[in-house]
Amino acid sequence: MGKGLLFFCCACCILLLTIINLSIGPIVSYTVGYSWGTLNCALQKDNYDDAKDKAKEANTEIPDDVKKYIYKWNIKDCERKKGMHDMEYTAFIFDIVIGFVCGLIGLLHLFDLKKDFVSNTGLIGLGCGVVGFVLTFVYVIFNGLVYTNYGGTTYKIDGDGAFAELEGGKYKCLYYDDKALNIYSFYAKYSDFGKKQYNYNKDLEEDLKKVQSCREDPRVCTIYDSDIDFRVGKEYYEPLSIPKNEGNDCKFLYTIDTLTNQGIDKKDISDRFLTTLILSIFVCLANIGLALFGFLLFRAPSDF
Repeated sequence: MGKGLLFFCCACCILLLTIINLSIGPIVSYTVGYSWGTLNCALQKDNYDDAKDKAKEANTEIPDDVKKYIYKWNIKDCERKKGMHDMEYTAFIFDIVIGFVCGLIGLLHLFDLKKDFVSNTGLIGLGCGVVGFVLTFVYVIFNGLVYTNYGGTTYKIDGDGAFAELEGGKYKCLYYDDKALNIYSFYAKYSDFGKKQYNYNKDLEEDLKKVQSCREDPRVCTIYDSDIDFRVGKEYYEPLSIPKNEGNDCKFLYTIDTLTNQGIDKKDISDRFLTTLILSIFVCLANIGLALFGFLLFRAPSDF
């Protein structure tokens, strides 16, 4: 297979995969809402600066956990979501243009048109491939960070709907992090949303009805501390009395959410994140191929 044909195939691959991404991307499809592009990250940074100034005036320092899980977490959350929003539009638009332009020029050369322009075509492909790879790779990074670290305020449960296990007369929260201020460990991420327990599941709901007296709100694994004005996680939940099911102590506590009332919205969001992430990786590889074959054509136009 000639270098020119491979150049054309890479361009077509970029164009085709990006068209698919444009139709399913979680940002461009508004699956995650409309607000990510207008997030005010400067406000989060100002809040952090104000807190540091107040601590300095009081001759104290902000505790490390407070810095990490309150202020810095909010800043990163904002920057990553806004960055993903901006890069999804930027990378997809550039890749569409790159794939169309390089594909069209490559097609003309395959029909023996403008053969004297092949070296310039190679140079265009090299530049477009490099730019396309950088933009798409940055998008892949933002997508991966948001997909695996964020997901809103849906409490995490296991495949059986449980969130706490009986241990020594009290319930140990399954998703507690040893950093007490890390309440985000209790929340399911976008990468979790494709699992059965976060979507419509009649069979699981029927199973949960059999342990109805063992169902509880997962929020019992968090507590509100009015002194510092944010929520902190709890490792254990200690009910006034151990709930029983059919005369036996409940070994697990299960969510009170009714799974048959849920749709498949969360699975849809997770699938869109994952699909665009995977396709964007292939677009990165196609951009590398475009740059490589563009360079080879620039060096040896006669090999087209």
